[in-house]
Amino acid sequence: MKLDNIKRFKSVLYGALIGVVVGIFISLFRILIEFLSGIFLKIALYANNSLFLLFLLIFINLSLAIITYWLIISNHNIKGSGIPQVEGQLAGQLDYKWCPVFIKKFIGGVLSISSGLFLGREGPSIQLGATLAQGIAKLTHNEGVDRKIMISGGAAAGLSAAFNAPIASTLFVLEEIYHNFSTLVWTIALSAAVASNFISTAVFGKTPVLHMNYFHVIPLHIYPYLIGLGIFLGVFGKLYEFFTINIGSWYKKLNFIPNWVFVFIPFLLVIPIEMFIPNISGGGSNLVLTISKQSPAILTLIFFFLLRFVFSTMSYGTGVPGGIFLPMLSLGAVLGSIYAKILISLGLMSPIFFVNFIIVSMSAYFACISKSPFTAILLITEMVGSLQNLMALAFVTLAAYVVSDLLGSKPIYDEMLQNLLSPQKSSVRGNVVIINSSVFVGSKIDGKMVKNISWPDDTILSSINRNDNRIIPNGDTIIKAGDNLKISTNYSNRGYVHDYMKKLVNNY
Repeated sequence: MKLDNIKRFKSVLYGALIGVVVGIFISLFRILIEFLSGIFLKIALYANNSLFLLFLLIFINLSLAIITYWLIISNHNIKGSGIPQVEGQLAGQLDYKWCPVFIKKFIGGVLSISSGLFLGREGPSIQLGATLAQGIAKLTHNEGVDRKIMISGGAAAGLSAAFNAPIASTLFVLEEIYHNFSTLVWTIALSAAVASNFISTAVFGKTPVLHMNYFHVIPLHIYPYLIGLGIFLGVFGKLYEFFTINIGSWYKKLNFIPNWVFVFIPFLLVIPIEMFIPNISGGGSNLVLTISKQSPAILTLIFFFLLRFVFSTMSYGTGVPGGIFLPMLSLGAVLGSIYAKILISLGLMSPIFFVNFIIVSMSAYFACISKSPFTAILLITEMVGSLQNLMALAFVTLAAYVVSDLLGSKPIYDEMLQNLLSPQKSSVRGNVVIINSSVFVGSKIDGKMVKNISWPDDTILSSINRNDNRIIPNGDTIIKAGDNLKISTNYSNRGYVHDYMKKLVNNY
């Protein structure tokens, strides 16, 4: 048996192990969030007629804010979504001890998300899965590249257990987080995602997370309106990216206000939302399902969008553990329903396609913000549980992606990672590490000889992986699109090298 075959077999076994462990813990994570959020919503409902319960809810939310604030100042690696931290780990730009991050992220995520803040469970689930995989790598004495591959498998398992979407979870890791389609990466990611999905399905059942009832496929004569929908979503996607990326810096400019105030405000503001419009609170899945069933009026939908847009960016800007994945999908659903309602009111479309527009808009809105179009299409397909909208999904997603690209949008998780890191500089300290970079078609170095490329300081191009073959390069070796470059450098130099290589190998 060839060595490569043995490696792939081991990857499947490690992936299955990671998937089972992550599936158990993320299922527990979901159970606790649903249990506590159910209790808090009941208290909020009865607080309409009870002053005592209102004060009790205020006390509970203030307590949650205090605990959450203490957790994030005790360990900054648990802040926010967690996806940028995982990207930073896999890029070699940051690292942290797995056990304290896992415990504090788990507790902080449960408390902040169950409180009703407009945050999703998927980002924390990805970081929790990656962190558990990091722990397994340590226990099994896997280091270097093998450790990174296991972390990527844990990330896929975390998202899969959160959304019951194993295929999209695998692609998200390859397309957005790891930025590498190597055989070992997708093998461990897929096996971990499938194993994790098996556990979560056993706990929560087979019904898709966003299952909707609809019986019609969008006909071709509606497709011109889908182009308009893509433009509409692309513009609002750029707005969401701008506000979400910058709100943290806006908070910092208000330096006369203590940081804890920004955490406490959302925990208090969410109380009237839970009391009077409970379906709009939380990550947004309940809102999406409610809109698909009730088809609210345009003014109501506009109100929902404005409230969720403002409060979701405000919630995320505090830095409390929680993701923007599901909030993005819910905003896309609301925008799609507004656009569909306008077409219906003008007599340009039948109401029977209303739900279809909600579905395709979720994919397009997520894609134009995250810059992960393939993940978006597959994710919505798995979350809805139907392939009927596949053509329309791809059509609108591509249109929104192009519009956001023309507006200068960048991948939101990459921007979040850069906000976490200081500017990277060259360094010669630390042990030797390997940085992996995949060459894109049309990049600056595609088709160039090694000797004609300006490589980052204090590095050596140690090898090139091309079509499962390992090449030891010399000055005359020509770099080709699809090559996976292994760059040797010092540990303290890894962030600088990653940023430098990113500019060389990408085509933008």
